[in-house]
Amino acid sequence: MLHKTRGIVLKTTDYGESSVVVQVFTEKLGLQSYIINGVKKPKAKISRNMLQPLHLLDMVVYHKNTGNVQRIAELKNSPILQSIPYDMIKSSMAMFLNEVLYKSIRQQSADENLFGFVFSAIEWLDNQTSGMANFHLLFLLQLTRYLGFYPDRYQANDADYFDLKNGVFNKYKPDSVLYLSPPHTQNFNKLLQSNFEGLAQLKFTNDERRYLIAKLLEYYTLHIEGFGNIHSHEILEEVLG
Repeated sequence: MLHKTRGIVLKTTDYGESSVVVQVFTEKLGLQSYIINGVKKPKAKISRNMLQPLHLLDMVVYHKNTGNVQRIAELKNSPILQSIPYDMIKSSMAMFLNEVLYKSIRQQSADENLFGFVFSAIEWLDNQTSGMANFHLLFLLQLTRYLGFYPDRYQANDADYFDLKNGVFNKYKPDSVLYLSPPHTQNFNKLLQSNFEGLAQLKFTNDERRYLIAKLLEYYTLHIEGFGNIHSHEILEEVLG
């Protein structure tokens, strides 16, 4: 059966001499794997460049409920990314966020709210010309709302600590070592109160930003089974200075 859906490229793997298997988070069908033949040929209708991480797609696909690998009838980039592939900061952010998404999104059923958030965030980043230094922090924090472990903001304004294991703010230090303490708790709360349009007003030092990203990844590891280690943030930190 043919289905029309938007998609977000997560991973492309070589298959044979001229084919690839591409994993796409689709709006209508969830996470799916598609085999595409001939992408490395000079006159390929679908080229490898169209399948870069976080590229946005309009697709018509064949779908069988019994199949592990599906096939594509039509594919185009829509919208075509104008700056992410060519801007070092944006492309480094995209590489990092792609790695997080690939390890976070497991469902083979549709989640249109999650898809809409990720799709809109990629478009926002592509269109921005300034104020992006903390985009990845806010993206990861807002993504938790759709993954099921968004922090409980009760007592957030009066708390000195954020308990990473239980996802709550506390006035007193938690029993475990898995927590944020001042001033990082307050910075974390600022992120929670922000949105993409207000990112330029968030002022963190490079050290504060590095600390927050490390703790956010720790938060993900605690709440997503098999999340594992992320390495691409180290490249991003170098790019951001």
